[in-house]
Amino acid sequence: MDLRISDELLGTFAPIVVYWIYSGIYVVLGLFSENYRLHTKQEEDEKNLASKGAVVKGVILQQVVQAVVATLLFAVTGNDSQDTNQNASLLVSARQFVIAMLVIDTWQYFMHRYMHHNKFLYKHIHSQHHRLIVPYSFGALYNHPLEGLILDTIGGALSFLISGMSPRISIFFFSFATIKTVDDHCGLWLPGNLFHIFFNNNSAYHDVHHQLFGNKYNYSQPFFVMWDKILGTYMPYTLEKKVGGGFETRPCKDHKDD
Repeated sequence: MDLRISDELLGTFAPIVVYWIYSGIYVVLGLFSENYRLHTKQEEDEKNLASKGAVVKGVILQQVVQAVVATLLFAVTGNDSQDTNQNASLLVSARQFVIAMLVIDTWQYFMHRYMHHNKFLYKHIHSQHHRLIVPYSFGALYNHPLEGLILDTIGGALSFLISGMSPRISIFFFSFATIKTVDDHCGLWLPGNLFHIFFNNNSAYHDVHHQLFGNKYNYSQPFFVMWDKILGTYMPYTLEKKVGGGFETRPCKDHKDD
């Protein structure tokens, strides 16, 4: 009896499992890391406009759509190139990773920015994500269903197709992208966090975007900040310790009043 799980099945459901495990770790860490929070627990409870129950339901809905699209994508692309791609060299896999990162970053930057500048789309779609004024880990994928489909699911499908990665490589790529997205929304600035060392796009960078002063800046997600810098939507900020503990992101004065 063959009990092996196919790469396609893992590619579909591994990122979902990773999402809840990794965000759960941050929930626990947040209970004991008051000195590393970007906002207090009280601010998280009082400022956010969506209940945690609504957030969980919204994320699950997006993940259901994500799983359906992934299943269809794997079925359509088939196994034609799977045999040759599964044993791709480390160099080829690294190249596919980088291409996929650039594709998803480019797609999400322009779609995300357009949803902010189009008043109808912001009011009726993207504003749902910004109900979380104080981001937290398992709210990373809390979006309007249409936004989840356009930004995350279609963006992921494009990165998969354009990079030419196999279902096996996609398991690792989308699990990594999921971890990075959760990390960006975790609301914590923990010492030794490798994402903060290797990526300028991190929890503090994205926290700026969720605040009123940064609403039209720092659109880039989830990996690099290149499009913000190239197109003038990058907001420099400082990360300062608060008197009562924790950190605060503060914009540079010359951008705050723009």
